[in-house]
Amino acid sequence: MKLIDEFRETSALNGANQTYVEEMFESYLEDPTTVSKEWQDYFAQFKGEQDIAQGPIKRAFEEMRRQHGHSQGGSVDEAFLEKQVAVLNLIGEYRRRGHQVADLCPLHLRELPNVPELNPGFFGLTEMDMGTVFRTGGLAGKSEMTLREILDTVQRTYIGHIGVEIEHITKDEERIWLRKRLEEVQDNYRFTDEERKETLKELVAADGLERYLHTRYVGQKRFSLEGGDALIPMLHEMVVGASNFGAEEIVIGMAHRGRLNTLVNILGKAPKLLFDEFDGVPTFTKGSGDVKYHMGFSSSVQATPNNPPVHLALAFNPSHLEIVNPVVEGSVRARLERRISAGTPIGQLPFNTVLPVLIHGDAAFAGQGIVLETLQMSQVRGYTTGGTVHIVVDNRVGFTTSNLLDARSSEYCTDAAKIVQAPVLHVNGDDPEAVKHVMQLALGYRNTFNKDVVVDLVCYRKLGHNEADEPSATQPMMYKKVRKHATPARIYADQLIAKGIITEDDFKAYTKEYRDKLEEGKPVGFPTVESINSTYKQKWEKISKMHDRFDEEGPVVPETGVVTSRITEIARIMDKLPEGFKLHNRVQRIHENRLKMGEGEIEMDWGFAEIMAYATLLEEGYPIRITGQDSGRGTFFHRHAVYHNQEDGNTHIPLQHLTHDQANFTVIDSILSEAGVLGFEFGYAATEPNALVIWEAQFGDFVNGAQVVIDQFIAAGETKWNRYNGLVMLLPHGYEGQGPEHSSARPERFLELCAENNMSLVVPTTPAQAFHMFRRQMHQDYRKPLVVMTPKSLLRHRQAVNVLEDLAQGTFRSVLPEIDAIDAAKVDRVVISVGKIFYDIRDRREAAKDEKTAIIRLEEIYPFPTKVLAAELAKYPNAKEVIFLQDEPLNQGYATFVRPYLEDIVVATKTLTFVTRPAAAAPAVGYSHVHAAQEKALLDAIIPLAE
Repeated sequence: MKLIDEFRETSALNGANQTYVEEMFESYLEDPTTVSKEWQDYFAQFKGEQDIAQGPIKRAFEEMRRQHGHSQGGSVDEAFLEKQVAVLNLIGEYRRRGHQVADLCPLHLRELPNVPELNPGFFGLTEMDMGTVFRTGGLAGKSEMTLREILDTVQRTYIGHIGVEIEHITKDEERIWLRKRLEEVQDNYRFTDEERKETLKELVAADGLERYLHTRYVGQKRFSLEGGDALIPMLHEMVVGASNFGAEEIVIGMAHRGRLNTLVNILGKAPKLLFDEFDGVPTFTKGSGDVKYHMGFSSSVQATPNNPPVHLALAFNPSHLEIVNPVVEGSVRARLERRISAGTPIGQLPFNTVLPVLIHGDAAFAGQGIVLETLQMSQVRGYTTGGTVHIVVDNRVGFTTSNLLDARSSEYCTDAAKIVQAPVLHVNGDDPEAVKHVMQLALGYRNTFNKDVVVDLVCYRKLGHNEADEPSATQPMMYKKVRKHATPARIYADQLIAKGIITEDDFKAYTKEYRDKLEEGKPVGFPTVESINSTYKQKWEKISKMHDRFDEEGPVVPETGVVTSRITEIARIMDKLPEGFKLHNRVQRIHENRLKMGEGEIEMDWGFAEIMAYATLLEEGYPIRITGQDSGRGTFFHRHAVYHNQEDGNTHIPLQHLTHDQANFTVIDSILSEAGVLGFEFGYAATEPNALVIWEAQFGDFVNGAQVVIDQFIAAGETKWNRYNGLVMLLPHGYEGQGPEHSSARPERFLELCAENNMSLVVPTTPAQAFHMFRRQMHQDYRKPLVVMTPKSLLRHRQAVNVLEDLAQGTFRSVLPEIDAIDAAKVDRVVISVGKIFYDIRDRREAAKDEKTAIIRLEEIYPFPTKVLAAELAKYPNAKEVIFLQDEPLNQGYATFVRPYLEDIVVATKTLTFVTRPAAAAPAVGYSHVHAAQEKALLDAIIPLAE
């Protein structure tokens, strides 16, 4: 054989060459090209067993010499060496590919592939070798076993009811940790008889609730868990295990399937409350409400007798399946940061205290892009939550699709998780002990390595997509098997009866006891305790009361001015840089100008006003978090919240060095994601009301990729779920001749969603307006999402400037009045402009020496400032025409939204005219000369220049 020939030709196994061979192998692992082609071919035969370089091979050499009586200078028995290498390769194949033939599917729907590498004969091993002792490389904690023992160990570990994918993990420490815990237990799961009885009761509960609802509420949708009943004992084990690891909170995100079962049997929601929802009793006294299988819930449970209570929170979730994933992660991040002191570096978080859990459907995990975005955030410094436990309720069918040729391209629905090298643990849903063991392993891995882990609960769906669906219409063969298959509770009960642990009467008693509790409407999950009192809860209770007052009286506008001396002092503090810190030349000029602006020597620009808004809020104790794809610098080179040393690349963030007791300031250049990152920030803001949380789009149109988050959470979260949120969205918007995709943040889409005072949409045109806008967001005593159409050219526009005094008084103004000295009595028309075009029409008025046109700015579009705008228009009693001017096409922007408001305000004696670009399918033209011509036409329509 080639293997023997190579050894004979090279005399590699000569004792004098042993060290040399080992050194070559180590070099090969670092870089295969460092050894000859012949040695590359030889070492490649170890099938990826990277951790055997200094271990099993070296010990095998020594053992072979000892067993065969060779001296240091002799050669080993070549035939035995070949067998030893074959055994190590066989072990490696079971670790790598055993999952492919594991007994995972309760219905045996999965056609198992032929994997010849799992047959000892593939490597030349025969029945005659079964009694031979071989080195194992540490299999099951043993250094050597007979081949028969080795086969028994790998088969019980890797091809039973658990199938694992861990060999793609490149870090030896993680891979070996997982192997050790799998191989030492194999299928001898360590549960006492009492624990087994409790597991059966958990299965009885999962089955019992579904049966009860099925008979009491015939035909009503509930998205039954049946077939995936083992989710309940799995979650029970998760809560207990997390508590033992020190978890104080567990935040869960999941879609419909099994949600009601989880609420009742894990979170302890009283069955009566669920029954009221089935009966149509409103959960909230205001708003639209939502269907019962979207509703969230929270409780504090006593998971173990000796540990403190654990707070469980199930996030509210819309029908958009996986979109809740980043929302949960953001909420967990906020909960983690709540536990640290100001100034703690990013990433140094007490990850064991809060556990994120995401429960997926198999088709959704494979098909929804938001899964990939959330996974990619899992180890990024501004977004990591210390590892998420992912549970896939893998019932083999997505809606009506079960043919894998239609469902996905990957072998498993969980393959996306491999991009972050997460271990994937597949488990048969009809084996609750294996299910619990896998959850123990998942929790141990997560809390040891602070990385994501995926548990694939392979099960089936007993009923249709919903209870009115007829699944056999599209899945006749599957549902023939389903109808004949016993429930997980029945299967496990029979096993315990056979072992003498329980009797049939015991099983019937468990079933009756659970049903009796349901009839009484009492909680049946973990013992619940009074909600943990916390400053966090008190903050939201205060906010909630203010929302009630807001609904009755409308908003109270807070004063947001800051004395100029304080602005000057902050500018001086931020002017100080670490010794030897060299700025880029352009940044150096910005830095120097900011001190001058703070001293009042020059007018302030947008970047200065924004930074001062953050600085003053930080000093007042409000944490700030800004994320986006270029947020540290700012896409348009204006913010520069992060300085970069041109000598060594180190960074300095002046806003983190204001005072010793300031609040935390975090600015992150995010991954290239919109939906995932925006969902994360929404979840963060939903959890922490006292933080200013900002997401910034690189260009406003990028927000299109996050439309689901906007529709389902930002616009409707308050009315559906009575949950408040103060997230700020900065969306660069403005027509600068940069083409269709870099002009519009689609304000019309947001305005279509505006109702019931659900959010604010503003279009600020001065630095001072931006300053007061940010400060208003935190000083108002309620929380509403804020959508900001931020400018691009105005960031450095010669007219878009302010003086220090503009920051010292007032607040954000929804309408800005005429700023030039115009005689109101002479005005015969008033232009209401939105956005940067104000500066263009003002320049045109000056060029035309027009004294009859007044220009006011509408800076807040929603809530629409009806009274303020009416009062401003009333200043011009002789005006015969009111013109609404926008840069956007007629069918986009603000025109359609504001028309009914303006028609109510503008009295019958005046003409109302709209001046816009022509209606268009695209947001803007792509040719600069066409853009210029359109802008000229806008201005000419109002104030033509003389020829």
